[in-house]
Amino acid sequence: MHYYQFNIGDYASHTQRLSLMEDLAYRRLLDEYYLHERPFNSGIASVARQIGMREHESEVQFILESFFELTADGWANKRADEEIAQYRSKIEQASRAGRASAERRFNAGSTDVQPNIKHKPINIKQETKNTAPDGVSDSVWQDFVKLRKAKKAAITETAIKGIEREARKAGVSLQAAIETCCERGWAGFKAEWMQTVKPAPNLAAARTIFGDERTFNETLTIT
Repeated sequence: MHYYQFNIGDYASHTQRLSLMEDLAYRRLLDEYYLHERPFNSGIASVARQIGMREHESEVQFILESFFELTADGWANKRADEEIAQYRSKIEQASRAGRASAERRFNAGSTDVQPNIKHKPINIKQETKNTAPDGVSDSVWQDFVKLRKAKKAAITETAIKGIEREARKAGVSLQAAIETCCERGWAGFKAEWMQTVKPAPNLAAARTIFGDERTFNETLTIT
């Protein structure tokens, strides 16, 4: 202990008949006792030397015999032992309270943490797939969705904007452009493709242009 209560009145009532050296020995013995929190377990000479009063062994011995009790553990002071016991009890209580408080904070923190639920982001692909763009009929759109899926091509906002841009270049509506994609098996749409295939009204004509059906399909299919 580095601190203990000192009752001046109580101390004075018990030490008023002590000499100056005896009083000094008592105070030093108490300080040493509280500091190390244990009885003096050595001889009188050693105790006197311990508190810096080796030239006053008789005074030290008188105080030990008057205010301390010789036990199996050494010279003990009942009042000091009670104070030390109370001090240790308070330390233990404070320690338990600190651990309990830390545990409550930890549990509260664990409760506050919400589970990391991974929500699937609603992306353009999902929105576009379920809803036809303005100006495109649902039936034509569903056909286009199936076509893109078969081609393993995602339907994104960028892709639809690209088709719309190329449709304007070709001078047709988005509906017409997507219908053409469905009719010809195109996953995408380019304005120049319309110019290339305009002269071919049917498959027979297409074979004339491209040589055979396989070349025709490979030319028009976008993977």
